[in-house]
Amino acid sequence: MSMIRELRTAVRRGSGEPTVVPAPAPSRAIVDCAIYRDGVRRPDRHTYTSALREVREAGKGFVWIGLHEPAESLLAEIGEQFDLHPLAVEDAVQAAHQRPKLDRYDDMLFAVFKTVRYVEPAELTATSEIVETGEVMVFLGRDFVITVRHGEHGDLRGLRRRLEADPELLSHGPSAVLHAVADRIVDDYLLVTDDLQTDIDEVESAVFSPRRSRDAERIYQLKREVLELKRAVTPLAAPLQTLAERPMRLVESEIREYFRDVHDHLIAVAEQVSDFDELLTTIVQANLAQVTVAQNEDMRKITAWVAIFAVPTMIAGIYGMNFEHMPEIKWKYGYALVMAFMVAVCFFMYRGFRRNRWL
Repeated sequence: MSMIRELRTAVRRGSGEPTVVPAPAPSRAIVDCAIYRDGVRRPDRHTYTSALREVREAGKGFVWIGLHEPAESLLAEIGEQFDLHPLAVEDAVQAAHQRPKLDRYDDMLFAVFKTVRYVEPAELTATSEIVETGEVMVFLGRDFVITVRHGEHGDLRGLRRRLEADPELLSHGPSAVLHAVADRIVDDYLLVTDDLQTDIDEVESAVFSPRRSRDAERIYQLKREVLELKRAVTPLAAPLQTLAERPMRLVESEIREYFRDVHDHLIAVAEQVSDFDELLTTIVQANLAQVTVAQNEDMRKITAWVAIFAVPTMIAGIYGMNFEHMPEIKWKYGYALVMAFMVAVCFFMYRGFRRNRWL
């Protein structure tokens, strides 16, 4: 995070005069920036610097900044203005490399959530994705909340509008936003598991149907995507349990009760994902067993037909050696007798193999 270090060094090397921070230029990465007081959004427009200054001068309310895939320089500027911990800012820049977690600093919380979305592939390939993942990071302070989203899904604008329609909940401050983000993401987990349940049921029915479909590529794809979902869900249990059970200065006690409900939903999702993993493992084993049985059946059929045709081949080979003195070689009915004998032997061998279900 060279940009952060340069900014902090520039401040320390000042001549003692007040540091004048220029107003940041508008950025597409800033989805929304607003001030909330008593759960109500202020109608006036602000940059993040002016919004923070107004909230701290008034001593009430909080700032909510929504970012989408911001550049490192923008995060460095925001980190400097809001006094964010450099390690947390560095984690927010490194998208797609963070596990769900909750880090606590002196005056700030930093939470990482994995977002998921079910995608129906147009064509099944070895690289097609069913579960698409992204990330949402949340910086939580006494008078601010900053959400950083990475990925094309997990848009939080609808969540912001729903919260603004519930001033009573939003009046609890930044911790209400953190709860709403966690609740929204866990609800998305539930939607994805419902879609995966449908796909797994279809694969299970196909594998155990009389026709015995052996779509191994589809099974392994589902197995891979379930593991991807598991990596998003399982690590989040500990952070949510901490938010639900452990008192924190930045999380109001009333909001902590809401986190218990989110944690319960997450546990239900985690159990379902674990069941998916075990079921797909069973389906994979059953599919491999069916392939082995089918191969054995094919080998038995091949062996039976080889044995049946071995008899006429042997007799024809013997009488094709062209020796002068061979039994019945000059007999009038020798050819018919040998052919009848070969047909009879092949017929009885065929009946025997059919009786033993080799054919």
